[in-house]
Amino acid sequence: MTNHGVSWKKNELVQREDEAMSKVADSIRRGLEQAVAFGRGEANESAYRVHIPARIDVRAIRTKLGMTQEEFSGRFGFSINTLRHWEQGKRQPEGPTRAYLLVIERAPKAVQKALHAA
Repeated sequence: MTNHGVSWKKNELVQREDEAMSKVADSIRRGLEQAVAFGRGEANESAYRVHIPARIDVRAIRTKLGMTQEEFSGRFGFSINTLRHWEQGKRQPEGPTRAYLLVIERAPKAVQKALHAA
């Protein structure tokens, strides 16, 4: 292959990389614009969806918080039997409970504060 052919291939590769980077940059820019609009209260909230995983590792959440089953169930309002069934894989928490468990995992102090204020 001549130097001209190598140069042409190299230019084509650089152009494809530039196009890919441009798409990524556009996606990031759109995401940032949406985040700013959402933060300002200007976004159409019906256009956003919350992702709640189909499976939640309840034992991992509890152990991450350093709690026994009794402490966890009592602190967050679950029956001990339900908690045990989740941890043993006999059952899985349903939609709203999975969302609640995610909040417990991500902001346990906020949940505890809200429950104590009630």
